[in-house]
Amino acid sequence: MPIVGPDRIDEVIDALNRGLLVGMPTDTVYGLAARANDPEAVAGLGQLKGRNPNQPVAVLFDDVRDIDPYIRASNAFVRLSAFWPGPLTLVVRARHSSAERFLATEEGTIGVRQPADDLARQLIRGAGGVLAVTSANWTGEPAATSAAEVAAAFGESMFVLDGGVRATQSASTVVDVTDDEPKVLREGPLSSADLGIDSGS
Repeated sequence: MPIVGPDRIDEVIDALNRGLLVGMPTDTVYGLAARANDPEAVAGLGQLKGRNPNQPVAVLFDDVRDIDPYIRASNAFVRLSAFWPGPLTLVVRARHSSAERFLATEEGTIGVRQPADDLARQLIRGAGGVLAVTSANWTGEPAATSAAEVAAAFGESMFVLDGGVRATQSASTVVDVTDDEPKVLREGPLSSADLGIDSGS
């Protein structure tokens, strides 16, 4: 399947809605995506990359209301969600159904993000409002920053939506908001100071 431009986004949406995997741009790096409500497709993301099946993938959404069925929000989640859309993944307590879809950890948490990229959001909207997304790279390799890089690694088996080159290989900042004291798990484009989080927390 080919690299396609935004003028062919309907074909990529159709592939997602048929349970297939696709490559897509986000506001940080390129990702591999599946519909979040399709357990077989989500499991296929891990199989494609050779990931541990117990290692969940993040959920990218268009509207925060779309993730209500997946999460149990904390006060810290509500506060930090003000930084969306953007390069911020919040790890929150998951609802039981999330685990059934291979989206939650064994500890019952799930990572969610609203990307600040119009093309990514258009794709997410077209495919039901919520996608399971993992970075488009083999484990241990740098994250892909272009559609060509995704196609070189995975493109034989999927559509890759070309949104242009991403200027950074920096993945999103990840913050644990499972309780009311947020903890930064991975520094990224947004720092602890940007988010108003005590770096000692």
